[in-house]
Amino acid sequence: MAPNDSSSDQPLGLTVHSMPAPQDLDPAVSTRSGRWKMLMVLLVCAAPVVASYVTYYLIRPEARQNFGTLIDPQRPLPDMQAMAMEGQQTNVRALKGQWLLISVADGACDAQCQHHLYMQRQLREGLGKEKDRVDWVWLVSDDASIAPSLLPALATATVLRVPRAQLQTWLQAEQGMALQDHLYVVDPLGNWMMRFPARIDVDQAPKVKRDMERLLRASAFWDTPGR
Repeated sequence: MAPNDSSSDQPLGLTVHSMPAPQDLDPAVSTRSGRWKMLMVLLVCAAPVVASYVTYYLIRPEARQNFGTLIDPQRPLPDMQAMAMEGQQTNVRALKGQWLLISVADGACDAQCQHHLYMQRQLREGLGKEKDRVDWVWLVSDDASIAPSLLPALATATVLRVPRAQLQTWLQAEQGMALQDHLYVVDPLGNWMMRFPARIDVDQAPKVKRDMERLLRASAFWDTPGR
């Protein structure tokens, strides 16, 4: 056997580096790092909302033509009392959380009013699986009774009584027209942001539907069905 080499019997040497003590860490650096991480999380969460609004309001290719008129500046839902058909009091701000397609008319509801109600219902149904993101709303601008014959057609509508004088402080018709001549769009954040041309007919319905579909696509990142 070979003679023992005493050097080979020596234990292996390990170098252990100690962790920095808490007092060795710079509190200012730690605070700045935490703030940057929080800011990045907030930016990631907000990016879809910002992107959808930039896409619709700022990036406007020349080939795209809106049928409706964009309202600038937008007008938020006012703090305004209303009455539901069942008689209970509510606030119009309770409508926030959905896209709203709104018409205005007296309770007597003449032929134009009935046409608008028909258009609202059909336009919503025409949105297919996206229809649950839209409510169609009739704002009744006086105290006149609603004809019982209209009630079945209003089963899926939101009907609220709001005095015309109060509505005129929020909604506005184009020059020479009246409130009841238009359909209006309110976004889920509660902003009146679009008005369709006066007295639209069935032939113009596809243009209204196209605008609504664009709005729904632009808000798909952050808007979900139901309030």
